[in-house]
Amino acid sequence: MPTSSILVADDDTAIRTVLNQALSRAGYEVRLTGNAATLWRWISQGEGDLVITDVVMPDENAFDLLPRIKKMRPNLPVIVMSAQNTFMTAIRASERGAYEYLPKPFDLKELIAIVGRALSEPKERPIAAKDDGEFDSIPLVGRSPAMQEIYRILARLMQTDLTVMISGESGTGKELVARALHDYGKRRNGPFVAVNMAAIPRDLIESELFGHERGAFTGANARATGRFEQAEGGTLFLDEIGDMPMEAQTRLLRVLQQGEYTTVGGRTPIKTDVRIVAASNKDLRILIQQGLFREDLFFRLNVVPLRLPPLRERIEDLPDLIRHFFALAEKDGLPPKKLDAQAIERMKQHRWPGNVRELENLARRLAALYPQDIITGSVIEGELAPPAVVSGGSMPQSVDNLGAAVELYLASHFAGFPNALPPPGLYHRILKEIEIPLLTAALAANRGNQIRAADLLGLNRNTLRKKIRDLDIQVYRSGS
Repeated sequence: MPTSSILVADDDTAIRTVLNQALSRAGYEVRLTGNAATLWRWISQGEGDLVITDVVMPDENAFDLLPRIKKMRPNLPVIVMSAQNTFMTAIRASERGAYEYLPKPFDLKELIAIVGRALSEPKERPIAAKDDGEFDSIPLVGRSPAMQEIYRILARLMQTDLTVMISGESGTGKELVARALHDYGKRRNGPFVAVNMAAIPRDLIESELFGHERGAFTGANARATGRFEQAEGGTLFLDEIGDMPMEAQTRLLRVLQQGEYTTVGGRTPIKTDVRIVAASNKDLRILIQQGLFREDLFFRLNVVPLRLPPLRERIEDLPDLIRHFFALAEKDGLPPKKLDAQAIERMKQHRWPGNVRELENLARRLAALYPQDIITGSVIEGELAPPAVVSGGSMPQSVDNLGAAVELYLASHFAGFPNALPPPGLYHRILKEIEIPLLTAALAANRGNQIRAADLLGLNRNTLRKKIRDLDIQVYRSGS
């Protein structure tokens, strides 16, 4: 069997040397160049069975070269390397027909394995091109190894309809990933519909998902469309799937098995063409053991598992993230901000129980409430310090550590009742003193955005609006 020939293009002499040694030891013939022009000449002459190329070269960007390679030699696998380790780099590589994207620095054993797989697989590969205008926004931020793996998986999934199960703690960006799958995938021209199972009363979930017929239940005065119908031809994101009741799980399983459903009160099956992306901050395997989640449904949803790491596991991404959130705040009319070195170090020491969402809230709070252009370590120390609850019901500025605040409140107000019944009306007494300051703080942290505040508090948006009205809470407004 003839030895496969590999063309390597990288303007870094050290990288060319390392790749030459590794590939030669693996039994391949290797040709090396430091520019795109030579690489293109070799390819146009029919040389090489596989290409390994850096993105940025002195004379041409590999992303500009890839479409020409795919047009001339559509079956030639191209592996793209890049030190620009962003989500959009992985997406551009995939959309322009690259076989694989490898962020620098990379593992040589992994590279050799990818080369072997590329040379042994069938050569027919789908190619989909996008205009550069579709890459104006960057939905995901981070250059850590954990995020690089997420980017690579997402790039592979973009042109498929595979069901994806996203797991991760609250605030890690599960809906952001689901939106990226939709916005940069082949269903991007269809609707993206998101529904949070935890925010819907359990007895209304089936109607919410599948719709209902007139007279199906008390109060059903007209036919109503469900989320499946609304998402037809697009993507349906089922957030907090672990909170779905068993009856709705059975209906969802039928959709995944047969591609059809019936409305509540209906009899005629309705065919559906929807991509399902589910997410949960709970361990569904534990819920299965507890009899709270169907095992067969889990395996139907878990076709492609995708775990989002908590912020503490990718803390090296923090500077990029905070710059990103400051830029978003600036677009919303808030003054520009930067962090000094001590501020960044203090933030890296924090555990971030609220993950990226907690960081975003902090960034907006810093942009809105602090006049200085450079945020210092002492400011961050004050923001991230454990909250103290003082008498009179006032709440700390940060609402990220509410559990600790309530514990302190109970310890200071009801210390005299350790072994006896608590005072009458304990629940309403605590609620009265804590609820209004808490809602006010959440709204202020989000500049009056009720949708973000409801998400932060874990409340249904309509519930939050009702509380604002009933409790006569003053909503924060920009400039007020």
